[in-house]
Amino acid sequence: MLSKPAKTILHALSYGGVEVEASRRLADIKKLDPIRIFCRRLDAEIYNEDYKIPIRLYFSSQEQMDTVTAAETEAGNVLLFFHGGGWVTESVENYDRVCARMAQSTGCLVISVEYRLAPEYHFPVGLHDCYAVAGALSRGEIFPGLDPKKITVIGDSAGGNLAAAVSMMARDTGEFQVHQQILIYPAVNNCYTEKSEYPSVQENGEDYLLTTKKLEDYLNLYQSAPSDRLNPYFAPILADNFQNLPRTLILTAQYDPLRDEGEAYGEKLKAAGNDVEVHRIQDALHGYFALGIKFLHVQESFEYINHFLTK
Repeated sequence: MLSKPAKTILHALSYGGVEVEASRRLADIKKLDPIRIFCRRLDAEIYNEDYKIPIRLYFSSQEQMDTVTAAETEAGNVLLFFHGGGWVTESVENYDRVCARMAQSTGCLVISVEYRLAPEYHFPVGLHDCYAVAGALSRGEIFPGLDPKKITVIGDSAGGNLAAAVSMMARDTGEFQVHQQILIYPAVNNCYTEKSEYPSVQENGEDYLLTTKKLEDYLNLYQSAPSDRLNPYFAPILADNFQNLPRTLILTAQYDPLRDEGEAYGEKLKAAGNDVEVHRIQDALHGYFALGIKFLHVQESFEYINHFLTK
């Protein structure tokens, strides 16, 4: 339960909509991280037609980096990560600590994708960047001989949206298959006004940092036209078919306007016969996953993630 002083502070910080440049400058403060985690990294690029998508690889140990880069063995378990930020802000660099800690906490190789952002690039450009990297990884173009069943797509918030959409698009095209996905407080719906059917939008949409005004602004910046909001690759919960989707772990946060739609998405996947786990992190706010590993909500999340990956 949040204390009264904490609620007062959160209320004071929960204001306004999204001003793109100001929001990006605020997010970029993370680049100045004074306690950056030491982790082996390698930058590379993957083509999406004629565009080079930057990616960053995070190795859990020097041994893993040496064996993988020397092609002495396959990559093992790989987490393909799409960062959050409302499709508008954040970057691989801003999520450097998150992905380094993810590699260390799971023992997996983590690949973070620098997909193109809105409003310079509207839907579905960023999604197609993520899809292109997932396809290249699944086909062995990054690590020859990698078993596609050892690849898990993962993302938080807008990145969770992209992970869900990549999985759905892969199923629909048949070009490759996503076998596992981890969706961390994903944005999977298309409406954050009083018309929303999900109670958490109204309960948590004003006083917990991520406001409904900001969510609507993000959708408007991401879409290329209002009709995009009806596209299941834009809002995966609107899909007509939820069958044959990956084994799934969904983590939601108690004080998050996205909480109920994430949990409802899990129920839709379950009802269609998929293997799904859904866990609500109590007392957590949207965005908690970017906090340090000593934060209890992050520790709890990695317990669920590691259990899911080794189950």
